[in-house]
Amino acid sequence: MSGHSKWATIKRQKGLNDKKKGKTFTKLGNAITIAVKQGGGIGDPASNFRLRLAIDVARSENMPKENIERAIKRAAEKDTADFQEVIYEGFAPGGVSVIVEAATDNSMRTTSEVKNIFNKANASFGQPGSVAYQFKHVGRIIAKKGSKSFDDLFSLALDLGPRISKKLETKFLFTHPSTISQK
Repeated sequence: MSGHSKWATIKRQKGLNDKKKGKTFTKLGNAITIAVKQGGGIGDPASNFRLRLAIDVARSENMPKENIERAIKRAAEKDTADFQEVIYEGFAPGGVSVIVEAATDNSMRTTSEVKNIFNKANASFGQPGSVAYQFKHVGRIIAKKGSKSFDDLFSLALDLGPRISKKLETKFLFTHPSTISQK
């Protein structure tokens, strides 16, 4: 309790919440910028699947529409800082394989920071390809069992090259994310 001033407590809590929101919005804005750049500069979510996913995540975090539009516009400009995605591989204690995907404008700085985190956790930093062969990029589509029969669902998804698994109340389709964006 802050003595007799309730406003001091409210101000402090609001300041902390605003910092958290700002940090989250910055990360989401960078993700939108990267999605536009990797999509060939296409700022239309209907044509750029990765951008659509980034916008959906931003909306789920209550990011204002103006901020989303500003991030898309910033990515379309040529003189903007080049954000790039980098992937690091390593082994955590106990031999657990770890892949770290990061977005950065300075890959050298990010590499040193990730190496530092690995060292503090007694993990070993791996070479490219030392861990990646153990993982696959897959997309997951969930369909309710009552919506369509298994045969109908299978015929619709056959073009995606899915692996299908059955559960009691839902059906899962696993496929490569790039094939999902084509449909």
